[in-house]
Amino acid sequence: MRFGIDFGTTRTVIAAVDRGNYPVVAVEDTYGDLREFIPTVVGLVGDQLVAGWAAQECTDNVRSFKRLLATPDANANTPVQIGEKTFPLGEVLAVFARAVVDELRRLYDTDSIEIVLGVPANAHSTQRLMTLTAFTQAGATVTGMVNEPSAAAFEYTHRHARTLNTKRRTVIVYDLGGGTFDCTLMRIDDNEHLVEKTLGIGRLGGDDFDALLADMAREQLGTEADLMEAARTAKEQLKPQSRRIMIEAGDDMVVLPVSEFYDAAQPLVEQTYEVLKPLIGESENLTDTDIAGIYLVGGASSLPLIPRLLRERYGHRVHRSPLPTASTAVGLAIAADPDSDFLLRDKVSRGIGVFRERNSGADVSLDTILEPGRETEATATSRYWAAHNIGWFRYVEFSPNNPGDFSVLAEVLVPFDPALRHLSQEELAQVPVQRWPDGYPWPEVVETISTDANGIAVIRIGIPAEHFETAVEVRALH
Repeated sequence: MRFGIDFGTTRTVIAAVDRGNYPVVAVEDTYGDLREFIPTVVGLVGDQLVAGWAAQECTDNVRSFKRLLATPDANANTPVQIGEKTFPLGEVLAVFARAVVDELRRLYDTDSIEIVLGVPANAHSTQRLMTLTAFTQAGATVTGMVNEPSAAAFEYTHRHARTLNTKRRTVIVYDLGGGTFDCTLMRIDDNEHLVEKTLGIGRLGGDDFDALLADMAREQLGTEADLMEAARTAKEQLKPQSRRIMIEAGDDMVVLPVSEFYDAAQPLVEQTYEVLKPLIGESENLTDTDIAGIYLVGGASSLPLIPRLLRERYGHRVHRSPLPTASTAVGLAIAADPDSDFLLRDKVSRGIGVFRERNSGADVSLDTILEPGRETEATATSRYWAAHNIGWFRYVEFSPNNPGDFSVLAEVLVPFDPALRHLSQEELAQVPVQRWPDGYPWPEVVETISTDANGIAVIRIGIPAEHFETAVEVRALH
C-alpha cells in the first residue's frame, strides 16, 4: 500500500493511494470514534512513551514537538521535556513515526508500507534527514519527500484545473500549518508542476494564534493556567458568522468578542504579506498578473480571519481548500501514485554556504556554495590548495530573506596532514591549526557538496593525489 503522510505540527494526516482515488485515512481515537488525523503528540505512561491518540489522554505529554526540528541547532539529542523526565528528540520522533506506521499496518493488514513524506519548504537538511530516518526505522519504505506547499499544488490542480488557462498558469500555495508558514509560486504546464520560488517563516502557525488567544483568556481570568488546548478547541469552532468565542478554563468560562481576538491576531496574518510580496511582484492585487489563484491550505488557514483579510487584499482569486487540513496529504498521495500523470520539479528554498577565513585568519566570510532556489538535486565542486595542516569547515544553510537565519549543516575537520589521519573528529579538534611554511608542497583539495531528491546534503572533501577523502552525510549532530 502507498500513502502520503503530512506530518504536521499539531496533526498528522494520511491519504491512501486507491486506484486513482486518494481518500483520507480514518483512524480510531481512544473512544472508538473515527477521526481523519492522528494528534502529533507523544506522552508518558509510567516509563513508556506512547504517541497519537493514546498520548492525547496522558497527563504528561508534549505537543508541537515538530517545532523543535525547525530550530537551527536541532539534532537527535535535543532535549524534550515530558512531565518530569527528559528524552532526546530523536527518540520522541521515532516513537511517533512508529505509532503512525504501526497504525497503517493494522488498518490495512500489510507489512508493505510505502510512503511519500511532506516536509516544510524551509526545512533544513537535519530536519529532513531526522524525519526520513524516523519513518524508515519504523519500517516504512520512504519513496520520496516533497515540500508541503508543492504537494498541495497537486491537490489544487486535481480540484481547480478550470482556473488555469493560457494567460494564467501560476498558482501560489499559501500553507499555514500548526507551526510553520510556507508559500510557493508554482508554474503549471499541463501535468508538469515547476516550483519557481518558495519562501516562508519557520516559526509562524496555528500555535501562535492559540497562544495569543490563551494569553487573552488568562488576562481576563487573572490566572497563569495552561489554556493552550482550550484556546485551540475554541478557535477551531469559529465560523465566519461567530460573534463570541468561549474558552473553557476548568470550572470557568471565558467569553471574548471575536472582533477583539481578530484585531489582536491581524499582525500575525500581516507577517505573511511580506512573504507573499516577492511572489506577487509589484502588483497590489492579482489583476495584472498571470497568477490563477492563491490557494489556502493548512489547518490554521481555516480561521475565518485569514481568507477574509486575504480576499480584502487580493480579491476573488483567493481560494480556500475545502479540505485545508488534508490537501497536503492528498497531494502527497498523488505524488506517491506511480500511475499519476502529475510531474513535479521542486526547488530548495535555503542555500548552503561555508565560513572561510581570509587574510591569514583576520577575517571570516560566508561563501555561498549552492544558491537558494535551486532544484533539489544539485552538485557544486570547487578546487583549491590546502594551506594548513587541518581544514576546519563550518557549513550552514541560510535563508535568502533573512541574512541572520542560519542553521548548522555540519562542522567537519579534515586532516590534510597525513600524520593526523588516524585521529577522530574529537581528537582533531584538540590539535592546533597551523599554516604550512612557504615552500611546503600544498596539496590540491577537491570539495564537493551535493543534495539529493529529498534535499539531504552530502559533503565530500578529499585530496585525489593522495587517494584520501572525507565524506559526511548530513545528519543530526552529536
